[in-house]
Amino acid sequence: MKNTGKYDDIIKLPYHGVKKHHHMSLEARSAQFAPFSALTGYDEVIREAIATQQKNAEQCKVTIDYP
Repeated sequence: MKNTGKYDDIIKLPYHGVKKHHHMSLEARSAQFAPFSALTGYDEVIREAIATQQKNAEQCKVTIDYP
């Protein structure tokens, strides 16, 4: 074993876990690391904005007659 210096007196003490907190289930632990969508609902907002802009563009079309 390598020399641990100032921790030699506690390095071999048994670890009994944290008494304040209950163990988390695997599902709860994995949920912390699961990917998430920070922009939930953003796709719908973009689709609505595109539809609105297209509608406005259609209403603004002007026909120019050249002589």
